Amino acid sequence: MLWKLVRHYGRPYWAHVVAVLVLQLAATLATLYLPSLNADIIDHGIATGDTEYIWRVGALMLGVALAQVATAIAAVWFGARMSMSIGRDIRQAVYTRVDHFSAEEMGHFGAPTLITRGTNDVQQVQMVVLMALNFMVMVPIMSIGGIVMAIQEDPGLSWLVWVSVPLLLVIVGLLVRRLMPLFEKMQSNIDDINGVMREQIMGIRVVRAFVRERHEARRFTDANEVLTRTSINIGRLFILMGPVITMVLHLATAAVLWFGGHRVDDGLVEVGALTAFMQYLLQILMAVMMGTFMFMMFPRAVITARRIGEVLTTTGSVQEPADPTEPRRRDGTVEFRDVTFSYPGADAAVLDGVSFTAEAGKTTAIIGSTGSGKTTLINLIPRLYDSTDGAVLIDGVPVERMSRSSLTEAVGLVPQKPYLFSGTVAENLRFGNPEATEQELWSALDTAQATEFVRDRTTGEGESAATGLDSGISQGGTNVSGGQRQRLCIARALVARPRVYLFDDSFSALDVTTDARLRSALTGYTQGATTIMVAQRVSTITEADQIIVLEEGRIVGRGTHHELLETSETYREIVDSQISAEEMA
Repeated sequence: MLWKLVRHYGRPYWAHVVAVLVLQLAATLATLYLPSLNADIIDHGIATGDTEYIWRVGALMLGVALAQVATAIAAVWFGARMSMSIGRDIRQAVYTRVDHFSAEEMGHFGAPTLITRGTNDVQQVQMVVLMALNFMVMVPIMSIGGIVMAIQEDPGLSWLVWVSVPLLLVIVGLLVRRLMPLFEKMQSNIDDINGVMREQIMGIRVVRAFVRERHEARRFTDANEVLTRTSINIGRLFILMGPVITMVLHLATAAVLWFGGHRVDDGLVEVGALTAFMQYLLQILMAVMMGTFMFMMFPRAVITARRIGEVLTTTGSVQEPADPTEPRRRDGTVEFRDVTFSYPGADAAVLDGVSFTAEAGKTTAIIGSTGSGKTTLINLIPRLYDSTDGAVLIDGVPVERMSRSSLTEAVGLVPQKPYLFSGTVAENLRFGNPEATEQELWSALDTAQATEFVRDRTTGEGESAATGLDSGISQGGTNVSGGQRQRLCIARALVARPRVYLFDDSFSALDVTTDARLRSALTGYTQGATTIMVAQRVSTITEADQIIVLEEGRIVGRGTHHELLETSETYREIVDSQISAEEMA
């Protein structure tokens, strides 16, 4: 998977690969040439006292060294630019793929692992590409060229090469074999600790409300200790690798000096040639060691590439139709035809045989006990999920056959959990309609009963202070109250001017007075459009044109408020739990 990933995203940067290959080749050849020049200076300059020869060859040696430095720097620059570009493109691909995931795929992977795969995992692939580009030419050329040059200097000591190099390769192979499963475990541990941290940060108020700080601290400590133990085990292998490689290098150097010294005494080799042989042997071992560092990163990169590939090869369950159908009429009528839905892996259906029509210009309310399928029903309309059986239609066209842009234009959703993005109030309101004028924004805020607090709102200090529509919103809308956040989310949906308004329990954070004013203002603003609202509070839906009562995924009541009080026992129980039926009547 790693090779496939790098090949696909590295294709636009083949020119960089060619540049790296040429420059690394030049740098490596220059590096191999230097010990030979050094040997010539020792044997033909220093030994004979020929100063002119020393200066001439020394100047050549200096020029070769400068060329080696320049080409090595240029090779690293091209390699770094390519690897960073590949990392950028993979991150973009992961983000784009996740952006097209339905709620089903998001639930399958989970936010923590998707964050890790789009950041840390991509970084591992990016780094191994950089290492490979820097070493893939240098290591084999340095190793093979070093062996050839070393044997040319002194064939009698060549057996040291055939002993030290295989010994180093065996040691490295054993260590890499141990590292592979540890790296895989480490990535899973990072997912776990990200999940715990994300839960604790998002649920900090709940943690404090129930005085569970110690419990959550223990959860984090446990996840942290697991990651720490895995990191320590990996670190131990890295620590072991350093001394072992160093020991092999020093033993090889000592062997060259010992056996080479005897050969110098016997007149079989000159001092310069012995010095060059030792440098070539060290270059060979250093090349093997650098290749080792690359292979130490390789196992982790293979695992992370596999995890990235799982995201990139996952096809969303909600697909754009190949030949989308545009509705002939555009009044916003929503129809459910015998709709059944089951979550993946669930034993029972959440919705079972649901059929009803929400007519244009009217309000349809959905009510039922917790777990009856209200939110699931709402989520089927904008295709956050696709129904298991049956059909959901907007203006006579099944939502599965509508293009994403057409569906988005038709439907405006205010989710159960209101969410605001970092930026200004105006930027959040224009999320559904970037071309909305300031007057349209204030009109939507008036309807959502948010004008007063937005107009008086100020963020920042001094010259950087911003007020009104330009005031700042923090990530998630944490610098506004729950009710204000909910009203801003309602205003955002209103600015989009869709044909179908979906309110998923969107008035729960509002007091009764604000709720009543908002619903009254909505009647005029959404005139002619279809409104479908999920509510827990009976007082919110008493004026609805149609109320659907859900129980265990089935429709057990349908009608107006007064009709249901007479015909639906389930509805009466809901009403009685909040206020007496006689008073509501």
